[in-house]
Amino acid sequence: MIDLYYSPTPNGWKISIMLEEAGMEYKVIPVNLGAGDQFKPEFLKISPNNRMPVIVDSDGPGGQEISVFESGAILMYLGEKSGKFFPQTAKDRMRVLEWLFWQIGGLGPMAGQVSHFVNYAPNFPGDHSYSEKRYKNEYDRLLGVMNMVLEERDFLAGEYSIADMASFPWVTAYKRYEVDLDSFKNVRRWFDNIKSRPAVRKGMDVGKENRNFGKGISKESLKTMFGQDSKSIKEEAEKKLKD
Repeated sequence: MIDLYYSPTPNGWKISIMLEEAGMEYKVIPVNLGAGDQFKPEFLKISPNNRMPVIVDSDGPGGQEISVFESGAILMYLGEKSGKFFPQTAKDRMRVLEWLFWQIGGLGPMAGQVSHFVNYAPNFPGDHSYSEKRYKNEYDRLLGVMNMVLEERDFLAGEYSIADMASFPWVTAYKRYEVDLDSFKNVRRWFDNIKSRPAVRKGMDVGKENRNFGKGISKESLKTMFGQDSKSIKEEAEKKLKD
């Protein structure tokens, strides 16, 4: 049994999808980000970066319990443990790792910034249009990279793998990002193909009752998640203007 410390966000979905695809038994332990669960001492012991997801495997290497944080590391661990969706040959594995790290270093952070400025920045005073445009443009560029590669193959690294599971959740919000996915025909085909997989649908449904993309979020939750609330931002901005 694997304990999955989880919140229904793209990084969380990566892991719930993989666990479902690999047919591994797991128990979900919800992490309420708005309430600050990620800063509790017991959580920081297994995730010093105060981020989820995290897994705790009671039957780790050598039969010893192990905790793993960071979604990319977790996907690699689960791929190794299950022997699924993570190739054993050096060449094929390297292709998967290329696209896994591409997602972790590019698609995820850029999409995350788009999400912030679309879903959360409107709660704060000020003009965020430049930032929103900047990250939307980069997100579109990255979709273009995917589209080019998927012209030649069905999945990012050739066969369906943890690289696809990592990227898929960061494409699901394309409508909120005002992206016409049909303009990236190969990405659209890839997206629809993965979306139709039963295990993916099941993984995406984990914790769906707790999804909240910035709608009706309290000032206290904003302060917990981002270290400040709208009042403190306004006061700091006014202070800088006076100085």
